Amino acid sequence: MNTTQPTAAPRAAEAVAGAHAARKRHALTGVIARQLDQIAPGTARVRIVPVTTDRDGEPRIATWVSLDDALGLPLKADRAAHRAARGLLRRAFPAADWTRAHAYDVAAGDLALDAPTLPEELHQ
Repeated sequence: MNTTQPTAAPRAAEAVAGAHAARKRHALTGVIARQLDQIAPGTARVRIVPVTTDRDGEPRIATWVSLDDALGLPLKADRAAHRAARGLLRRAFPAADWTRAHAYDVAAGDLALDAPTLPEELHQ
């Protein structure tokens, strides 16, 4: 008797699904780049760092946002622009752990953990 067995998805179907995912990511990267440019023209990198402050004797968690240009220099932007950039990235990447520091590279569209590391010379 013949029994049916599941087969692996054809490679062409996987390629189509991969291309669809790449187009979707590319579109998202473009939208985020355009919106960040409207928020603060020239933004090349956004750094978001949670910090603990002590206001009125009560510890609170605040968020520090840095909008940097292509040279790594901070852009002159008001508080509303920093808040808008933070909100945009939090909505674009809802699964990210925002209790840790992150850096978003506008050109690459990559959100990465922004943890300090030791230079190679100091490793023993």
